[in-house]
Amino acid sequence: MVKMKWVVLAVLAVVTSIANSACFLQTEEKKVKKQFRHLSEWASKERGETPITMAQRAQKIGTLFLDPCEFKTHIEPFSEALTPDEISSYAMRGRSLFTVLDLVFYDMKIDLSEERVAKVTVTVKATGRLKDGENIKEIHELECLLKKNEGGWLFSRFEVVEVLKR
Repeated sequence: MVKMKWVVLAVLAVVTSIANSACFLQTEEKKVKKQFRHLSEWASKERGETPITMAQRAQKIGTLFLDPCEFKTHIEPFSEALTPDEISSYAMRGRSLFTVLDLVFYDMKIDLSEERVAKVTVTVKATGRLKDGENIKEIHELECLLKKNEGGWLFSRFEVVEVLKR
């Protein structure tokens, strides 16, 4: 009877340990997803947005990135490492070209197997209307790297995955 009590306690300890680990990973996964939600919210632009709101959102975008953050595309001039201030500046200029802009991330796959590193494969869809009236619809697959520091999860790398054309 005494042995059975210890076996039950040991099993409960193992189950509790596994549950705590699962909760930890799930919590970290939610924190990573939250960074993508912030990026989506702050990059998107609604019709009639004031210049002050536009500047505030651009500044907030910079807070999501490590210094430096690497951007890679299959087009060489658009591959570089940028500081958070440079990213905010580019965001401000890019958003100013649009009357409406919507940035959505979906099909997110998060790998937290390395300590303090999140590897994320995600699809991004950008839709909007330029100030000249042209409609934009772009869909790309991205491989992103986020690193955890004392301030939370921050983007350290974005790479556009070149998809073969059919």
